[in-house]
Amino acid sequence: MSIETDIKQTTPFKTPYHRVMVNLFYTSNWVTAAQTKLLKPSGLTLQQYNVLRILRGQYPSPVKVSDITERMLDKMSNASRLVDKLVAKKLVLRTECPSDRRAVDVVITEKGLELLKQLDTHQNEWDQQQRCKLTEDEAVHLSQLLDKLRG
Repeated sequence: MSIETDIKQTTPFKTPYHRVMVNLFYTSNWVTAAQTKLLKPSGLTLQQYNVLRILRGQYPSPVKVSDITERMLDKMSNASRLVDKLVAKKLVLRTECPSDRRAVDVVITEKGLELLKQLDTHQNEWDQQQRCKLTEDEAVHLSQLLDKLRG
């Protein structure tokens, strides 16, 4: 299916660059909707999921909130607020940094690790569905093109 069909556009795009930008926005929203649906039963938002994955990647070492902010996919996210919500769900622990009292260390809990393990199963299923649409080489090439576009 083409972007023109999906958005019911009858006139051609002005340029291939305009077409690719619209296609990127549309596809980004499509992926976001699919991932949001995948996370909904767990009660997590995409941003909370991103924080948990960052923390799992550093586990068992704690991570400062400022470091989480730098690594977030959504740069508009409020990492402190997200951490507070994850603390309330008992998915992360927040402690004062011993070397800098102004900084806050965050570490994922066993409950958070277990939730991510469960979500990994669903994520793997979603990935398998995408393999029917793109070959591994196509996925690598698409990632390279997106990197180039941002570069």
